[in-house]
Amino acid sequence: MNIGSAAEIAYDPDHVSHGRDAVPEHAPEFDTGYDSKLIHGQAKPMTHAKNRFDLAELAGAFGDLGTLIPFAVAYVSILKVDPAGLLLGFGATLIAAGLYYRTPFPVQPMKAIGAAAVTQTAGIVALTPAMVTGAGVATAAIWLFLGATGLAQRISAWVPRPALLGVVMGLGFSFMLEGLRMMSGHWAVSAGLLALTLMLLARSRFPAMVLLLLTGAVVALLQQPSLAGELALVRPVLRLPEFVWPALDWRDIWMGAVLLALPQLPLTFGNALIAITEENNRLFPDRPVSQRKVALSTGLLNLWSSALGGIPMCHGAGGMAGHVRFGARTGGASIMLGTLLLFGGLFFAASIGTLFRLFPPSVLGVILFLAGAELAMGSRDPGPEKVDRFVVLATAAFAVLNVGIAVIFGVVAHHASKRGWLRV
Repeated sequence: MNIGSAAEIAYDPDHVSHGRDAVPEHAPEFDTGYDSKLIHGQAKPMTHAKNRFDLAELAGAFGDLGTLIPFAVAYVSILKVDPAGLLLGFGATLIAAGLYYRTPFPVQPMKAIGAAAVTQTAGIVALTPAMVTGAGVATAAIWLFLGATGLAQRISAWVPRPALLGVVMGLGFSFMLEGLRMMSGHWAVSAGLLALTLMLLARSRFPAMVLLLLTGAVVALLQQPSLAGELALVRPVLRLPEFVWPALDWRDIWMGAVLLALPQLPLTFGNALIAITEENNRLFPDRPVSQRKVALSTGLLNLWSSALGGIPMCHGAGGMAGHVRFGARTGGASIMLGTLLLFGGLFFAASIGTLFRLFPPSVLGVILFLAGAELAMGSRDPGPEKVDRFVVLATAAFAVLNVGIAVIFGVVAHHASKRGWLRV
């Protein structure tokens, strides 16, 4: 089965995510990394799950660069966040996620916090790296509380299936739109890269991501004549990040919580709790996750990142879609990407801005566009009723603008339709 066919998987709605550690009736029939067979429609693992470390997993590992690189560059260049802490935060948590979940479980920057931090649109005070760290501490506390008390699981159970599918579809559309925006600077180059990638995904067994990144590096060197000389000056220098918690004061944590962490909460709840659980359990029913596990791991990864002076992070559903779209099927993809980022943070933190320039916006836009398409195509089978399809599409439209509002709308619209208050 080819890479794109992951989006064609059918599954039993009675067993979809919502914290149920059950195997859907219709399990995916692509290579999941398990030594398993389909028995009576279900995947029966025959041995312990194994992460793979092959070329396909390595190609899929880069499927989430479209969100990671732009935010990392902005944090480092605009807000002066320590690149060593940022990269070690991502590297270690990606390795841990791959080892624990054994699926291409993503770790991404929190987008609302990132956008507010780097554009200084969060309020009346100038944001500082210490406030970003404070936001990480507050985020960790919130999600550890939601996970430990079971509130994350109970609240997510209120979200009906049509609303859930609409959120996932809307997130996919928002990724596609952002990808188009990133490609718009060099339309001809972007169109050629997109066409080449689609052709390779459809017809070639050679991982499309590898050729896309190589072509993108050539494009970057041609568009930036000085880049080759700057790369020649890059040298590995070991540098460890500082432990920054002792330098924090309560004002940093309070301002980070109010201006950054709390406004991010609805987006994280919809995208990095409900949607990622749905996406993982749809694609990998033999390795299910629950909202409680995801909430707890979100808290733990923010504890680690904030301690190193890194940035707030989450498990975004679009990241998994990107990894899968380009070939990842196990946690090996997360582990390999995490290892590269860990190595980069330890030895190339001072040069990371130069190295990231090898990934031009046209390449990142293609990656983001195709990841969004993969995510949106997973929102299938909304139900037989016309009103269910309306709830999915209307929720998706709201999700393009604001995921938190989309979740609320989807819940209200679904229950209104069941009571006969909404007819279409």
